[in-house]
Amino acid sequence: MTGDTLGIGELARRTGVPVRTIRFYCDEGVLEPVRSAGGHRRFDGAAIDRLTLVRRLRGLGLGLRPITDVLAGRRSLDDAVAAERTALDRELATLAWRRSVLHAVSEVAPADREARLELLSAVQDGCSAHETLVRLWRPMTTGPIPPETARMFLDISAPEPPPQPTTAQVVAYAELVLLAADARLATDLKSSTLVGHERIPDLGALHAEVGEACTLAAPSVAAGKRPSPGAALDRFVAAHATAWGVPDSLSFRRALNRRTAPDRDSRLRRYWHLTGEVTGEAAPMGVTHTWLLDALDTSVA
Repeated sequence: MTGDTLGIGELARRTGVPVRTIRFYCDEGVLEPVRSAGGHRRFDGAAIDRLTLVRRLRGLGLGLRPITDVLAGRRSLDDAVAAERTALDRELATLAWRRSVLHAVSEVAPADREARLELLSAVQDGCSAHETLVRLWRPMTTGPIPPETARMFLDISAPEPPPQPTTAQVVAYAELVLLAADARLATDLKSSTLVGHERIPDLGALHAEVGEACTLAAPSVAAGKRPSPGAALDRFVAAHATAWGVPDSLSFRRALNRRTAPDRDSRLRRYWHLTGEVTGEAAPMGVTHTWLLDALDTSVA
């Protein structure tokens, strides 16, 4: 030690960090030494605490960039740890997805293996697959819709893959992605129930009331009952009538039935069925909503 500074060997002894590693940190800008008259690296006393923190954060698996941000005050330690945890969660989810995909391939009969491979190979991982679902439904959240309602709608319409998916859930999710990637389905959705929603003053109230109607219908859906008129359908129709500022009438129900016809498409029926397989719900919101549309169609027919 010379004066108030430490040589690289002394710093290594006090911190337990090898000299070669300290040199690397200096080259990467993590440590900022001064040079002695002879050109040797010298460090002030604060370098001990700084290097000790670096060693501990490296032990947690943090990379040099977030560590440098913490040291420079550009990011708090809590934020850096939270970001690392998020990245690790995604990595674990990706590994769980890959493991279930491999099981899904190996467990299928040889005669069906080619089709299974074709289906699963179209989906790289659960996170990117989820983005495909979100892209399909995000246009449906435009207009005067409250942010929390939009988030709820996307959570229902584009469910995230389970963190530990079964093989059945992986297969169902892969089929969901293929449906969501169908440009024709995206085009047809533009002529669905949500047409003209920009003219509705309170979309949040409409979504909430439709949700309540679906909740009323859920027991019938879970029990396998055929779609039929009743309190759930009346609340569903009333939600739309109120949103448009018109009374509930037979003519309105017929108009609503015509406008919601695209939502009874076979591809959407399959989509909502698959979401139930992914989420494990007995009566997924999409399935219940379609049940109400079928009940409406039956009632006006």
